[in-house]
Amino acid sequence: MKCLLVANESAEVLFYWTDNEFEQRIQDQYVVSQEEGEGLPAFEDSINTLFAPIIISCSTMVDRLGDNYTSFNTENNHIYVLHQFEECLYIAVNGDGDETEEDLKRKIYVMKKLTEIMFGMVTLSGALLRKELRPQETEQRNRLWKKLQSLLETYSRLQQHDQSFLVEAVERLIHPTLCEQCIEFLERRLVQQINSNMDRAGEEVLHAFILVHTKLLAFYSSRNASSLNPSDLLALIILVQDLYPSNIDQDDTPEEFESSSVPDVFYTPEPSPPERESVRPRGDSPPVFQFVDPDVQMAEDSLKTLEVPTPDPSAPFRVFLEAKECPMMPHSMYCLSLWPGITLVLLTKIPNSHVAISVYYFLEAFVKLEKRLCEGHEGSAATRGQPSVQEQRGRLEKLIKAWASMDIQTSHLQNVWTDFKGKAFTRSGSGFTRDLLPSCRNMKTQLCSVYRQFFAAECMGSSQRLAPHLQERALNMVQEKLMDWKDFLLVKSKRNITMVSYPFFNIESFGSVVARKASI
Repeated sequence: MKCLLVANESAEVLFYWTDNEFEQRIQDQYVVSQEEGEGLPAFEDSINTLFAPIIISCSTMVDRLGDNYTSFNTENNHIYVLHQFEECLYIAVNGDGDETEEDLKRKIYVMKKLTEIMFGMVTLSGALLRKELRPQETEQRNRLWKKLQSLLETYSRLQQHDQSFLVEAVERLIHPTLCEQCIEFLERRLVQQINSNMDRAGEEVLHAFILVHTKLLAFYSSRNASSLNPSDLLALIILVQDLYPSNIDQDDTPEEFESSSVPDVFYTPEPSPPERESVRPRGDSPPVFQFVDPDVQMAEDSLKTLEVPTPDPSAPFRVFLEAKECPMMPHSMYCLSLWPGITLVLLTKIPNSHVAISVYYFLEAFVKLEKRLCEGHEGSAATRGQPSVQEQRGRLEKLIKAWASMDIQTSHLQNVWTDFKGKAFTRSGSGFTRDLLPSCRNMKTQLCSVYRQFFAAECMGSSQRLAPHLQERALNMVQEKLMDWKDFLLVKSKRNITMVSYPFFNIESFGSVVARKASI
């Protein structure tokens, strides 16, 4: 019996996921009348009624003690694990003994990871995240929740059938000649041809990689691209597998391929660079995978009856990935299915991506200022190694005017900025004291709002994408390159070994992800 819930401080449900047993328990405990039926609103109300005391208790403890409990066990041996992220409370529950407290913590961090990939810097504002996770339109909300549930189910399937996800690793297929040829092909033909074409709608391919099921065959990054974080790559593989599920049956592997295999080789990639002091919601987070029992089934409520529309093959996903300039840089992700089980993925830099860098620059400044004021360092807006808010004042005002000229709604931002200036920079204002905290937090919210308006998924118009003929050309080129290797790669990607062959994996050091090279 399992459940995952996201709620705000007002005990409003922002997202929930349950298995069949937990749903039945809810229905048995809170009888729904015939007039109300068994639709989403009634079941959601029951979920809210069940968890409201816990949410209110947590909020009260935070307000009065500045701290909160993180887990507890009930008399019937149900485990509850809680984690507060900004204004959102995540609650994971297990009542069948299949999951430990650590497993439930993982589940919570996976959910947070998925929201970061999907919504980016908006997750730093509780008010804006509420709008994203709980759209006012019921049908839109149902689609979003079903998509998130599907992603969780996809990971459960991968964890059950794929060793790389079981140990949170990026697994690669290695053939000295083929891999080198594919990387060179991606660089000199595919990426160069796309980036030199006028029909790319201002987008630029930064990363291109080929997946065989969940295994990485070839990966190329352009010279001006930041390295792709391993946790981001694992999350992207989940998105690909959710779109094009692999039906992997290990028993179908022909013996002649197994007998010709050379021993596996293990390696550890270079560790990620040390993190800067910045607005990095994932910097202090433990690993974000390994969270759902494989046998979990989707709750059979009204969400299950909704059919997910078939995605437009040429339509990109909006994903937010870590880059050296910004921890949640917007990208467009194109998933092109070469054959069942083999996928080409393109990650592109989108027009106006520089806005994300500007928003992050000022957001970081206000976060640091808020921290200093909370710690009692009043009277100065400066932070060590960074210009003061006073010195950045002119640049921010110019950007606000520039954003307004791009049809971005900045009236609220302008009002909040005017209020901030009146308190911080005028003689009649309070100056840089704790009285400035509400205005500082309002500035953070409004900056995230601008970010959302520029980069929200629904803002992606049909013209803001690589032209369909470019995508088709890329697909055909890679198919032609791999035609003679297709069957061989699909067979080798099914190859598996026992877990005892893996080196010890420190689950807490996610920056040094272990990867296995399956030699072919």
